[in-house]
Amino acid sequence: MADNTGAVKTGSIAPQTGKTGKRGPGRQGPSWPTHLALIVAVLIISTPLIFALIKSTQASSQVISPNMLPGTSFVDNLSSIWVEAKLGRYMLNSTIVAISVTTGKTILALMAALAFVYFRFPLKGAAFTLVLLSLMLPTEVLIIALFDFVSRDLKWANTFAAIIVPFLASATGTFLFRQHFLNIPTSLADAARIDGCGPLRYLTRILIPMSWNTIGALAVIQFVYAWDQYIWPLVIVQQDDKQVVQVGLRKLIEVGGQTDWGAVMAGAIITMLPPLIVFTLLQEQFSRGFALSEDK
Repeated sequence: MADNTGAVKTGSIAPQTGKTGKRGPGRQGPSWPTHLALIVAVLIISTPLIFALIKSTQASSQVISPNMLPGTSFVDNLSSIWVEAKLGRYMLNSTIVAISVTTGKTILALMAALAFVYFRFPLKGAAFTLVLLSLMLPTEVLIIALFDFVSRDLKWANTFAAIIVPFLASATGTFLFRQHFLNIPTSLADAARIDGCGPLRYLTRILIPMSWNTIGALAVIQFVYAWDQYIWPLVIVQQDDKQVVQVGLRKLIEVGGQTDWGAVMAGAIITMLPPLIVFTLLQEQFSRGFALSEDK
């Protein structure tokens, strides 16, 4: 009896330890083709960045050559545009604009989503439909009317308000927060209302602590969007001390003249760092904010 039991135990253990040489039902074959395809895709996507990084370290005379070896002129290239081309000032302006737009959009989107989910008012469905329809109107379509309104009526030309205020409303943020709030049980809002919790207190004490992942995801999107603004600042701002970094980089490229491409590449690399830092810090919230399933 003991021998038969031992044989049964040995037979049940062998497939799990791999002593029989057979794969278990959950095991898969080698995935090197997948890894190879992913490596090739990453290299293709990162080729412009690698090219810019290498050329930013070369002198101006070497940039136009086919030489793809790193040089030693990165510090010189960066110093020449940081002071002479006012890249530091442009990056400061873009930082102010990006932080202001991100903060304002997040706050307004939270309050708008709170109204659409927890308040009853006439034509609420039609109002939300109009919010979604605004996603189909790019800034370029409205740029003439917006320029006339901001510059002539509001007298905001060459100010930070002209770059910040028109972009504070976010249909994307309102939609994301509304969908997130709809997944929160209504019994929680009823319990808070019974305890005397007002709408703003319910938002700040309950909804926001439960929405950090969505807030982080929206913050990444809006920061990158505000940092990459080009057309509208180019139109509405004419003074260099209020200009953003994307327009500042464009001014480094001389039309019909000699362009220091090494300095331009160094400026492009430095300009990528703030969005990269924001995405790195909020990467976990960004991934969870757009997850298809909720973490239990």
